Amino acid sequence: MHNGILIWGWPTGRVANMRYPAVEELAASQSGVVSRRQLYALRLTRWQVKAQLQAGRWRSHGRQTIGVHTGPLDGAAQWWRAVWEVGADAALDGASALQAAGLTGFETSLIQVSVSRGTRYRRLAGVRVYETRRRKPDDVLDGGLPRVRPEIAAVRAALWAVSNRQAALLWLMPIQQRILRPDALNEAFSSVKRHRRRSFLRTVLADLVNGVQSMGELDFARMCRVRGLPEPTRQVVRRGPDGRIYLDVYWDQWGVVVEIEGAQHLDPGMAISDALRQNHLFVHGDGVLRIPVVGLRLEPDAFMNQVAHLLARCRRAAA
Repeated sequence: MHNGILIWGWPTGRVANMRYPAVEELAASQSGVVSRRQLYALRLTRWQVKAQLQAGRWRSHGRQTIGVHTGPLDGAAQWWRAVWEVGADAALDGASALQAAGLTGFETSLIQVSVSRGTRYRRLAGVRVYETRRRKPDDVLDGGLPRVRPEIAAVRAALWAVSNRQAALLWLMPIQQRILRPDALNEAFSSVKRHRRRSFLRTVLADLVNGVQSMGELDFARMCRVRGLPEPTRQVVRRGPDGRIYLDVYWDQWGVVVEIEGAQHLDPGMAISDALRQNHLFVHGDGVLRIPVVGLRLEPDAFMNQVAHLLARCRRAAA
């Protein structure tokens, strides 16, 4: 016997009450969970691990995952569990990797994990495993929770999305929250050569990268003609308190302004400038509608209905 441990037998009762500072420190950095492989790397024996489980200090959550507490696992702990239990070279991917990178406002109960095509892995309830041919060594971030880089995860999240709307939101939201840059997303998407959603995503990406230069005033004018609305004047210059104001779309006869906004308008500094410009126009009698360019892609009827209603109201008031 040495320090309460039988060298060739089961642990004594004293072991069940032992604490392992190194284990607790590691678990604290991993939302309260550790893997068996990590425990063995910290020189714990199988018998010591079993003793902690039997004593009710720790709790098993699969073949590899152990919680150093007996409560339920939180979201981040579930990510660790998904990667360990799937095995192989599993890493969080898609929307789950974006959430792990800090994405908020997108809720899903399904965890997305990718593995290299051809590797053997285990399936797990609540986890969707995707095999990918495109996995490169530097696609997965070093250190911490195994997860794919945000720009790559965003591309796959859009390809795996349940709808075009969800795909676009999974690009717009992380850009808005500064989790990834449009140019990085553009570079990552260049590797996608064939997919049923590729054409749509190329259009959305152009909107996010170039703003109104892709789906801008000319496209908006075409949508007005389809609805029988009068064609507006484009790129009108007005004088504001701090200099010139450039208006994307303007019906000067009724004082109606439509601002078609790309991803760059999500920047806090530009948002302040946008608000000041809009307030100035409103104070001086113009009706102003702001339309996100991606929103015009996803909900054209809803936004164009608003334009039509505002024009109709202004025309009645001018009559």
